[in-house]
Amino acid sequence: MIPRARHVALAALSSALLVLSALTGIADATANRAANSKVYAVPLATTQADVKRVAEHWKPDRLKVADNYSPATPGAKAAPTSEPQTATDQGNPVAAIRRTLAAQSVASAMPRKGKMATTMGKVYFRFGNKEYWCSASAVAARNRSVVATAAHCAYDSRQARAADSWIFVPDPGPNGEASKGIYVGAAISMHEDWSGKGDYDYDYAFVTVHRGFTWTKKNGSYVLKDIGRLQDNVGGQGLELNKKPGTYSAVPFGYPAGMQPDRSRPFNGKKLRFCIKRTTTQWAAVAPAFDLQKGVQLQPCDFSHGASGGPWLIGWNENRGLGTLVGVNSLTWNRDAQGWYDAVSSPYFDTTTGEVYRHAASVRTISQIT
Repeated sequence: MIPRARHVALAALSSALLVLSALTGIADATANRAANSKVYAVPLATTQADVKRVAEHWKPDRLKVADNYSPATPGAKAAPTSEPQTATDQGNPVAAIRRTLAAQSVASAMPRKGKMATTMGKVYFRFGNKEYWCSASAVAARNRSVVATAAHCAYDSRQARAADSWIFVPDPGPNGEASKGIYVGAAISMHEDWSGKGDYDYDYAFVTVHRGFTWTKKNGSYVLKDIGRLQDNVGGQGLELNKKPGTYSAVPFGYPAGMQPDRSRPFNGKKLRFCIKRTTTQWAAVAPAFDLQKGVQLQPCDFSHGASGGPWLIGWNENRGLGTLVGVNSLTWNRDAQGWYDAVSSPYFDTTTGEVYRHAASVRTISQIT
């Protein structure tokens, strides 16, 4: 916590992740070890059986009450679990993408059908026996299967563990409806300084997801219906790197739900919110608990817990539902030590961020989930 004498209070938007079960490998064309790599990849669901196991956990009855789950906060104690906690994850450093390629911008993409993209939504996951959620968005990618969120919405660097039963639900309904499908996480791509040190300067992750599905009723039971790839169904936001703070304004989005400093709850997490276009500034902060040295801050914005992982977009076109990603909600700030949060911050998206993204865009997923 920054000293009160400086009249700045810091709070985290969403969870630092907790101990989970062991993971298995995933097919990846670029998964070669490299000592100098900045990209760290961790598998999630890797087989058809894994996908079905995760899907079974998130049947409609559970999703119907998912908004009542906690948008957890970093620094919280580990959730109790009945699962073994002795195995380590099987994440690997991977071969670095060429930096000239990583630095290239990415154009946004419309869905194959319809006149408007619906890329923003929620990620749901488990820590032990408890469910949590964050915000996220689909990003245009070569494999048409990439979701951008905060790293702490996918991986607990304190325990070196990935979230379990991780799914992305774009444009979720207020009662757990998933009309745009449910997409099970296949692998997390992140910066090695998040996985190794929990450095909030790298609190971003690009999660590659499997083909989506919806639940349909058949003979009184729910069955999976494959609906294809994420980007084909909802579109994808563009991506721009090395955007100098102070030279642009961004629109941050998310599903805030947590308590404000004055203990009020103006948001319920059921509706996508945004802060009207705000100017960004580069800043440095002494925040030892988060290993935070630099980043980009946007104000005013009153987001609370739950908005973590939501996109920062420039060039936002409301009619098309598309813009260009330049950051994600990471931490929220109460700069004047008053009743409400008044700013939100993101890691700076630089060329190394592009390496992480390009890796996620190259991960292969299974060709059939049902």
